[in-house]
Order: sequence, then C-alpha cells, then structure tokens
Amino acid sequence: EGVGISTVCVMLLRAVADAVRPPRALLVPFRHGYPLDAPGNPVKQHAVIEAALRVLEDAASAPPVLAEYVP
Repeated sequence: EGVGISTVCVMLLRAVADAVRPPRALLVPFRHGYPLDAPGNPVKQHAVIEAALRVLEDAASAPPVLAEYVP
C-alpha cells in the first residue's frame, strides 16, 4: 500500500482483522483453512475472489475497510 499497490486480505476471523487492521479485508464465514470456500468448487471460489475485488473498486471507502462476504 505504501508504494501505491492496493491490497485485500481474505480473512476468517473478525478478531484477527480488528487486531491486524489491514487496509482492506473481506471477512468470510468459512471453516479454517478454506478462505475461498469448498475445495474443488471453482464457482464458489470465483465468487469470493470477485467479492474481494469489489472491495478494491469502492474508491469512496478509505482504509481500513472491513467488508463481510455473504454467500
């Protein structure tokens, strides 16, 4: 971020996001170890990635941004 490259973290735990305070985070409701949802399901995985990219598109939001993913 400091050199102009925007980032989004996909995070499983709100407590960690609150402690670390990344510039942008997408909080997901999945099991530990599965931040993109079920393995072998590219449709669901792409949906999570697209949601993370939408967090980047919202130029009106100043960091830190915590967005929640709802499947």
